[in-house]
Amino acid sequence: MDELAHAAGKDPYGFRRNLLANQPRHRAVLELAAQKAGWETALPEGHGRGIALHKSFSSFVAQVAEVSVSSSGEAHVHRVVCAIDCGRVVNPNTVEAQVQSGIVYGLSAALYGAITLKDGRVQQSNFNNYKMLAMNKTPKVEVYIVSSQEAPTGVGEPATPPIAPAVANAIFALTGERIRRLPIEAKELKKV
Repeated sequence: MDELAHAAGKDPYGFRRNLLANQPRHRAVLELAAQKAGWETALPEGHGRGIALHKSFSSFVAQVAEVSVSSSGEAHVHRVVCAIDCGRVVNPNTVEAQVQSGIVYGLSAALYGAITLKDGRVQQSNFNNYKMLAMNKTPKVEVYIVSSQEAPTGVGEPATPPIAPAVANAIFALTGERIRRLPIEAKELKKV
């Protein structure tokens, strides 16, 4: 969707928003995430912002990621703003925790999730040799819940899929380089 917006010369958020005139739940999370992230405000020098929208498990999720890229090509995610419509919420603290964990899990995959093979065998066997996002690399994550009277829906898994596109879109906004495969590797961005 970001590439279509770019080809049309449109803002990625505005482009998506205009396409969702007849999709109120999609549009509500998109608008909330963009508003809470300050979509139209200036970013610190060397930072880019990307947005993504997703629906799964009957929940609607929008995320905005703020990213920088070091001179060595390492992507740093500084902030993630997430809006979710998961229907009627019974325990907002549980929703927030599940969404945060889904984002961390998705970022782990996007930044480090390579599975390597040697002699036909997977080399990673557990979390001791499959890198996860460390606490000092975890961005500030803000979760906003759309008030809804719809039936309750999923809250853990729906937050995972949109984080990689949001980060990749932020990298494009910053560097002009499209990410075509995961995990995002420093050697690909170092050339920028």
